[in-house]
Amino acid sequence: MDAAEKTDVRSRQRSWANTSGQERPLRAKGRDPADGGHTTSRPSLLTRIDTAAHRFLVRRSLLLLRWAVGVIFVFFGALKLVPGLSPAEDLVTEAIQAMTFGLVPGRVGVAFTGALEVALGVLLVTGRLRRLTIYVLGLELVGILAPLVVLPTRLFEGVVPTLEGQYVLKDIILFAGGMVLAATIRGGRLVAGPGNAQPTKEQGASGAVSADEKLRIVLASIRAGHNSTDAARAHGITPQEYRRWRDELLDGAVANMASPEERTGASRS
Repeated sequence: MDAAEKTDVRSRQRSWANTSGQERPLRAKGRDPADGGHTTSRPSLLTRIDTAAHRFLVRRSLLLLRWAVGVIFVFFGALKLVPGLSPAEDLVTEAIQAMTFGLVPGRVGVAFTGALEVALGVLLVTGRLRRLTIYVLGLELVGILAPLVVLPTRLFEGVVPTLEGQYVLKDIILFAGGMVLAATIRGGRLVAGPGNAQPTKEQGASGAVSADEKLRIVLASIRAGHNSTDAARAHGITPQEYRRWRDELLDGAVANMASPEERTGASRS
């Protein structure tokens, strides 16, 4: 690594040590000598707001989705428990009779559906028995969409959905939300990438670059003293890609070389 890159690494170490108790800046203000003297600056206010919103959504959106689906089930399920209160009572009654070939009385089926939805909503809101909740949610959502199959003439006039048809079609959103929640029972979650993360192609896709190849390109370019333009031209990539890969490498190196005190201070920020 040449003198310019060593200077850049030392400046990044100082920025880590000096940002205890506050958010680490994404970029230090000034010129990047390894990048041919291009000016870098702190992110704009809009970028900081966007980053904060993104972090909040990553942390809380799945929880809010679970709560929202749960509240919807509690509310509409409670309506079904009171005769004549639910606007979908006639539709649910006819659908249950069609699916059970008349073996289950309509009112009994509506009351059972309402009680199931209330219980399901409470479990979603509280987060209890998640695996069982997701399985029951899947069956419930299939039942909710069943009128599309068993009562098509009631839900559509030609190709135009009736008011009841629109009522059922909106439940496709609940079905999609249920699929997202189902992905979490085996540890699925949203992950925030680094501040300079960009959309990348899937591994194995045409044009995808492996982590080892990125590391090789960055190290070779640093050793050769190339700036981003020279490195991009030599390896057939864009200058923006090279700068991003190089910054990720240097940021990771600084984090690993930081003293225990610096790491403790950074983790508190």
